[in-house]
Amino acid sequence: TEDAPKPARRRRRSPRQAEASDANPPGAPAAEATEAAPPPHSGETTEDAPKPARRRRRSPRQAEAPAADPPGVPTERQGAPKPRRKSGRGPDETGDVSFMHPSEQEFAKLLDYYNVPYLYEPRSFPLRWEGNRVVEMFSPDFYLPEQDQYFELTTMKQSLVTQKNRKLRHVRELYPEINVQLLYRRDYVRLLGKYGYGPLTDAEVKGLGHVLFTQEQIQARVGELARQIEQDYAGQTPVFVGVLRGAFVFMADLIREVSALAVETDFISVSRYGGGQDRRVEVIRDVDVDLAGQHVILVEGIVDTGMSLRPIMQHVQAKRPASVEVCAMFDKRARRVVDVPLRYAGFEIPDEFVVGYGLDHDERYRNLPYLSTMSVVEPKPVPQR
Repeated sequence: TEDAPKPARRRRRSPRQAEASDANPPGAPAAEATEAAPPPHSGETTEDAPKPARRRRRSPRQAEAPAADPPGVPTERQGAPKPRRKSGRGPDETGDVSFMHPSEQEFAKLLDYYNVPYLYEPRSFPLRWEGNRVVEMFSPDFYLPEQDQYFELTTMKQSLVTQKNRKLRHVRELYPEINVQLLYRRDYVRLLGKYGYGPLTDAEVKGLGHVLFTQEQIQARVGELARQIEQDYAGQTPVFVGVLRGAFVFMADLIREVSALAVETDFISVSRYGGGQDRRVEVIRDVDVDLAGQHVILVEGIVDTGMSLRPIMQHVQAKRPASVEVCAMFDKRARRVVDVPLRYAGFEIPDEFVVGYGLDHDERYRNLPYLSTMSVVEPKPVPQR
């Protein structure tokens, strides 16, 4: 028995190697990717065989992000990441995401409240390479898949803001099809202030500033909008639904100008974000008119971020009207976060604090017949990170 030749030791194969081997018929050359076992007594042992490269385990955030592309290689880098919907999540349910800064968590709560799906740091954009190795990237904080829009919240450390601005310019050069918006600290504070929350709630108001649009200009524009509506809805009976509270002055003037049509009117009101524990926006006052099969015109005093108007449109559309259009007296596009279609718009206004013609500050100034800026002492920026 000791003199009998020992049988060759059969090398144990992995399931992947077994599949690759079974795919090749006997006598056929093995595929290049298949690792063949050394022949018996060839002098090569299992320990001498080259070990496969160890695959690095990625975190869930890295796994979701598209892989970095080497320069000069045409890829699908233009495509947006596949959205992971976060609709219907309450402000207290963002604990499963590790935010880098409280301002990012607050922004996420605001999006959750208004049922806006988002992804947090879903991908990184390579900016600079050394050979095939990426040495610099830009990772926006938020991505809104329904708007195909990225948002980056900045800090107030000037060195970091300057660095982000440089990276953003580079992103727009390399990826011109990508929409990235930079929200500075001032933009973020104003965004919270719109909903009566944040540092601006205690800001000092020095009084009214300059007039943006006079009473005569506003009334002339209301008449133009009314003529356009009469032409578009000739022979129809549209239902004007005013969004409380900022639209009631504009609504009253508008329906009186639409004298060539028989119209119906109603109002709707929704809750407002206040940084509390409310899970999502809720309808406080619903319409009484049956909107099924009707042509609806939502009347807004002003549209800025679009976040509060979006759930109102969804609520109205769920009532199965024949059509839904939006008519807004003032359009502050500079503050837009969620894109909403405006069929009729009175004036586009700059990103300033405005009051009058139904718009208020702490429930004051709604009665002004004109639109005016307001002088507010904004809080000093506080450096972050």
